[in-house]
Amino acid sequence: MPCEGKGHDMEVYIGLDVSLASTAVWALGETGEMVTEAQVASAPDALVSFMRELPYGIAAIGLEAGPLSRWLHKGLADAGFETVLMETRQVKSALKAKPIKTDRRDAYGIARLLRMGWFRPVHCKTVSSQEMRALLTSRKSVLEVLIEIELSLRGVLRNFGLKLGPVSKGRYEARVRELIAGNAMLEAAAEPILRARAALRRELAGLEKQVRNLAGKDPTFRLLMTMPGVGPVVALTFASAIDDPGRFRRSKDVGPWVGLTPGRNQSGERDIVGAITRAGDAGLRTALYQAATVMLYRGAHNWLKAWALRLAVLRGRKRATVALARRIGVVLHRMWRDGTAFRFTREAAMALHTA
Repeated sequence: MPCEGKGHDMEVYIGLDVSLASTAVWALGETGEMVTEAQVASAPDALVSFMRELPYGIAAIGLEAGPLSRWLHKGLADAGFETVLMETRQVKSALKAKPIKTDRRDAYGIARLLRMGWFRPVHCKTVSSQEMRALLTSRKSVLEVLIEIELSLRGVLRNFGLKLGPVSKGRYEARVRELIAGNAMLEAAAEPILRARAALRRELAGLEKQVRNLAGKDPTFRLLMTMPGVGPVVALTFASAIDDPGRFRRSKDVGPWVGLTPGRNQSGERDIVGAITRAGDAGLRTALYQAATVMLYRGAHNWLKAWALRLAVLRGRKRATVALARRIGVVLHRMWRDGTAFRFTREAAMALHTA
């Protein structure tokens, strides 16, 4: 319930702890006192109505980045409220210090972080970027189920000494039928899996066609794909994750943001440089690593590949691939910002940036 005796001109800081059905709301005054708390349905209309009924000015509304957060953020922001998406790792680190965890306490903690400014804001992606991410997620889910089904059938047949061995996607079904021919029980076991696999392959082909068509129509994607190793999936993953290239003041900031820079633990005389931080977007990190692998082993010769091959001699292939993935992200961002295609020689790339 609201505090008694508060003026209507007071501004409050509101923390939201979002769950699937309801959202815990906690409002703090300018000096940190509790003003009101409530449970509201996790829907933009319900939250907007609640905020408008409060007899206080609203300085800011904060919520942790999550599955529903961007939807709620857009609804609140469109209604004219100052709304902040807060970085998940930082919020969780601050909240886990409390011995008792409830939605109410988390909402209170978020409101405190918001009032004191102890948070890192997260970019709220545009609807088009979220739609691209939905398409890529659907493709990834179908691909993962397809691979799992194929591996499962391999395991079933292996129990009977039947080994598929290396086989192409197109030859997979024929090879299975060849091995199980004449065994009624194995045919009964394999047929449903083969039918499910065929249906998944059709769906996957349809999704990949959509990805290729989307990449082919957009000039930004076509620009990104001028780099060797970057195809439609990597281009869409990069663009949907970055969303707005103007978010980064320097292209070099992309590497740390996506978690491809080494972590560091320094205290007193100890200074340990470890593995990459793995912070940020895991999907983009994977896509950049795949692009680096393709460029390093199959891509056309260019100055980036030559740099990575020299590094591989000194530090090993694995570290060189990670370093190349980081640098690919940096160069792709610069290409996007400048609107220029990939330059295959170092001289051409340097001449472009010094012109």
